[in-house]
Amino acid sequence: MRKPLFAGAVFAVLAVFPSPSLLAGADSEEIRLLKQQLNSLKQDYEARIQALEKRIEATASTAQQAHSKAREASRQVATVAQAPQQEAGSNSFNPAISLILDGRSTDIDDSELSLPGFQLGGEAGLPEDGFATGHNELVMSANIDDKFYGTLTAAIVNHDGETEVELEEAYIETLGLGHGLTLKAGQFFSGIGYLNSIHDHAHDFADRPLVYEALMGGHLLETGVQARWVAPTDIYLTLGAEILSGSEYPSGDNGSNTEGYSFFAKTGGDIGDSSSWQLGASYYAADFDVREAGGHHHHGEEEGADNELLNGEVELFGVDFVYKWAPMGNPRQRNFKFQAEYFARDEEGDAEFVEGMNSAEARYDGEQSGFYAQAIYQFRPQWRIGARYDYLHADNDISDFVDGGIDLDEFLDESGLGDQGNPERYSIMLDYSPSHFSRIRLQYGRLDDGRDDSDHNDMLMLQYLMSLGSHGAHTF
Repeated sequence: MRKPLFAGAVFAVLAVFPSPSLLAGADSEEIRLLKQQLNSLKQDYEARIQALEKRIEATASTAQQAHSKAREASRQVATVAQAPQQEAGSNSFNPAISLILDGRSTDIDDSELSLPGFQLGGEAGLPEDGFATGHNELVMSANIDDKFYGTLTAAIVNHDGETEVELEEAYIETLGLGHGLTLKAGQFFSGIGYLNSIHDHAHDFADRPLVYEALMGGHLLETGVQARWVAPTDIYLTLGAEILSGSEYPSGDNGSNTEGYSFFAKTGGDIGDSSSWQLGASYYAADFDVREAGGHHHHGEEEGADNELLNGEVELFGVDFVYKWAPMGNPRQRNFKFQAEYFARDEEGDAEFVEGMNSAEARYDGEQSGFYAQAIYQFRPQWRIGARYDYLHADNDISDFVDGGIDLDEFLDESGLGDQGNPERYSIMLDYSPSHFSRIRLQYGRLDDGRDDSDHNDMLMLQYLMSLGSHGAHTF
């Protein structure tokens, strides 16, 4: 390769400059300069040839290394592909874990919840007076594999000076079934209503609305199977159905594990770039053999009385609405939320009240209803203010009364089945959230049980809520 290039260079030089025979009479200095130029051209072409040869060698070496790496990668992929059973059979346990800390200082006139016309049960109650821990939660959740998700929530609470650990939710849920379908099985908060499936720490007030306390014992928590379907429509639409044990308030103990069921539907959409809304409807029904009245701080329970509803059935209807506003859909600086829920409960059964050696029996047919409406405004990035109004109404019918030492008026009062008055409550709150994981709330509430001669039950509470560990986003 060198000789042809060099010969070409010499030919080019000779074509430009005269031959030595023609320069015989020229000055010898000129001949010397010409020879220097010829040598310079020769060295320049030699250097270029060497550079080209080095580039060829480097390129060939790089290509060989890339080919070797590709062969090694292919070998590793082939090795993994040869043992898929080992990878599919393994399941590393790495769940998301979170802990919700709830503490409060409460100044309340009377911690006993009294709502005439309502036989309370479940977790219905008011906060204790003084310093106390609230509803602390330990949550563990993870994708089990590509088909199932699992979660467990345990509530750590203090009741009457004793620390209790209660199983709140423990269920599995399907992943990727397709066609908008999701199945859930285990113990879970029912999908009825708006607030029912939302844990207490995510509520906008320190206590639950009265309609939840009176008609569902705080939350409708059940064991069973739930199916949800999201429709492929432009507007949001989801339908759900549940088959439930029917063993929890407002139902009760029964001889079967499939005595309850529910249906719910939700739809919603956007209004421009800054607003959105959601409307829901719910239905729940169950039969039961025995439903014991109770709840926390219930009068009959504290006095050692036995208050039961036998051979009963219950139906619950609900409607909920939520409206949210944030400038251009960004809630970080300012936002506003309005929500309201209405529920009506129709139930019947044989009422039995026993206190010491005395007792009373009657046929009971109760119709109760209630609603709440609340508004929350975030006026600065970390500050919110809110107001809520609660209202209840009971229209109960008592027949076939049998006096066993307790007269009718005492029976209605002590059993909670009377329909005297319409309980209502006003609440306001101010909270400060330094981050998504912490919140401090000041709340005032004024409860009137609806009796003509009753006093108002005032409550002032300072609460903190702290979230440790992984914490997912809340629902709409």
